[in-house]
Amino acid sequence: MRQVPPLANLYWSQCGLYPGEGEISPFDFEARVKSAAKAGFAGIGIWATDLEHTLIGRSLKEMRAILDDNGVEMFEVEFLTDWFVDGARRNESNNRKRRLLEASAALGAHHVKVGDFYNTPAPMSRLVDEFGALCREAERFGATIGFEFMASAMIHTLEGSLTMTAGLKNGGVVVDIVHVMMLGITYEAIAKIPRAQLISVELNDGVGRSSPKFDNGATRFYCGEGEFDIAGFIAAVEATEHFDRPGFGRQLNGMSLAALNARAFETTGAMFREVSAER
Repeated sequence: MRQVPPLANLYWSQCGLYPGEGEISPFDFEARVKSAAKAGFAGIGIWATDLEHTLIGRSLKEMRAILDDNGVEMFEVEFLTDWFVDGARRNESNNRKRRLLEASAALGAHHVKVGDFYNTPAPMSRLVDEFGALCREAERFGATIGFEFMASAMIHTLEGSLTMTAGLKNGGVVVDIVHVMMLGITYEAIAKIPRAQLISVELNDGVGRSSPKFDNGATRFYCGEGEFDIAGFIAAVEATEHFDRPGFGRQLNGMSLAALNARAFETTGAMFREVSAER
C-alpha cells in the first residue's frame, strides 16, 4: 500500500477559528505543536496575527525549540498582502513583510505565503517586477515565497500566476484545491505546472458550483466529506511533494485541538491510500 507522505496541518484547520471571525487562536502555540505531532503531522502553519500574539509571551528562539522538541517543522508562515501597491498600504505591508521574513528564518519555514484578497488591479509588468523584488529580498533571509491564486486576488488564473512567478529560484505558486475548483482550472492544467514553480499543494474538500450548498468555496470540509475529486487532484500532482491544509469551515469551531488534528490527519491520509488503491 502506498505510504502517506509527510503532511502539514496549516493554520486555519487547526486554530479553532473561522476566517473573518478572529485571527488569534484560542489554543496555545505549544499545545498546537504537540497536538499536531501526536496526530502524525510533520509540520504546521501560522498566521501573521497569531504569530505576533505568540511573540508577546515567547521568543522566536523558544518557538523554534518547541517545534524541534516535538519533531515538527514550521511549514508555512502567512499571509502577506499589498506587497505590490504604493502608499499607506505598502508601508504597512513592508512592516509585516520584515516580521514574516525574520520569523521564517528563525523558525526554518518552508515558505512564506503571499497574495491578495481585494482584487487589487495591477498590470502584469508591475506584478512581475514586484514579485521578483520580493523574492530577492526574501533570499537574504533564506526564504521561499509562495503566491496563492484565488478568485479574490489580483491574479486569479493559473496562467497569470505562472507568468508572474517564472524564472525565480525561491518563488512559485501555492495550489489550493478549493481555488482550483472555484476557478474552473482543470487537473490537466495542474499536472503541467513546472515542478520548480510548485511551492506547495493544499488539500481540503467542498461542493461544486452545481450544488445547492455552493457558497463560493467559503465552507470547506475534511477530505472525503465533500464532492471534490481529491484522489484525482493528488494524481495530477503526484510527481511533487504533497502538503496538506485539510480545509476550514464553521463546523470546525468548537472542536477540541486533538480532534482537529486527528480528524485532519486521518481523512487526508485516506485520500492518498485511495489513489494507491485505484492504481
